[in-house]
Amino acid sequence: MTDMNPVSTPPGLIDRAKSILLKPKSEWEVIDAEPASVGSIFIGYAMILAAIPPLAGLIGGQMFGYGALGISFRPSLVGAVGSAIAQYVFSLIGLFVLAWLINLLAPRFGGQKDMIKAVKVAAYSATASWLAGIFLLLPMLGILSILGLYSLYLLYLGLPRLMRAPADKAMPYTIVTIVAAILLSLLAGAVAAPFSRFAAPSVGDSAVDGQMTIPGVGTVDLGKLDAAGKKMEEAARKMEDAAKTGAPAVALSPSALQALLPERIGRFERTEIESAGMAGGAQASARYQAGDDDMKVEIIDLAAMGAMTGIGAAFNVQSNRETATGYERTQTVDGQLVNESWDKESRDGKYATSIANRFMLSASGTVANIDELKSAVQAIGPEKLAAMAQ
Repeated sequence: MTDMNPVSTPPGLIDRAKSILLKPKSEWEVIDAEPASVGSIFIGYAMILAAIPPLAGLIGGQMFGYGALGISFRPSLVGAVGSAIAQYVFSLIGLFVLAWLINLLAPRFGGQKDMIKAVKVAAYSATASWLAGIFLLLPMLGILSILGLYSLYLLYLGLPRLMRAPADKAMPYTIVTIVAAILLSLLAGAVAAPFSRFAAPSVGDSAVDGQMTIPGVGTVDLGKLDAAGKKMEEAARKMEDAAKTGAPAVALSPSALQALLPERIGRFERTEIESAGMAGGAQASARYQAGDDDMKVEIIDLAAMGAMTGIGAAFNVQSNRETATGYERTQTVDGQLVNESWDKESRDGKYATSIANRFMLSASGTVANIDELKSAVQAIGPEKLAAMAQ
């Protein structure tokens, strides 16, 4: 019977992730020899890294929205949270099922059955795709999904070694496993879909050390993997400590967020206001109008999950796109992600920023200039929200 309880602590999450990406051949040797259990691999590694894609997708979708061909949308907070939770749960279930299949197929390709090593193969070869989930913080970086080929390479190296399959059977064993992984991914997506009205974009794969420049998009500093990983570990530790004390971090009440939205902002007068919330987050927004101009100001509290917004800053995600009539750019300012866009012809724009790695504050609409949107954000009081995050 497979031991489901952790019996040892694997190398640090950051060291393991860096090593499997940068020197996979030697790291698979280390992984093969080290003692472990299904529980230790899941709790100490998979459950942390597997949270990156759904959380990054949740944050990116709420902060920046999704768009193509001039059409854009932003999922509702409740639907997005439900989708993120479903994706996370089913990705872990899929990981275990994939490991079970790897173990089941081993004898058919001349290998040896060993469930713990099968879990090692499934979990550690997925490192690249999990880390690449950070690109969902910025939807336009979905182009990096082509780097998913590196995950296949990790699987190709680790599968025959750990499962003791002969060299001539390594490729067919890998191909069958890849097909199984794709089918499981499609199945998990289909099962998770009903939990949200909007589906998140697909996850890109792989992450490497250094700086990458993408024509027409911008630069991504991938060399800050240590800082990003520490953010993940810190967030996970806070959630775990809160759970142990029986007082997990909760979002502010919707009414508390709604109270931060004033009746007037400059020349704009409030015409509508609404709020909503659940255990994992809360949201409040208001519509403001001045003549033919109007804008929407929104505050989102992601509570404990908001700690993951620091990952984007740690990776120094940046982008800049200019057109004949406007621009869109994303940058890191004082450790927080800031996104702004403006079209001088339509006078439509948006200014959004994360605050204290917990809140997201944005202003968007048809106004005189981008400065009015920035002033609207300042009118809410980012420093007040930062104080509330303590």
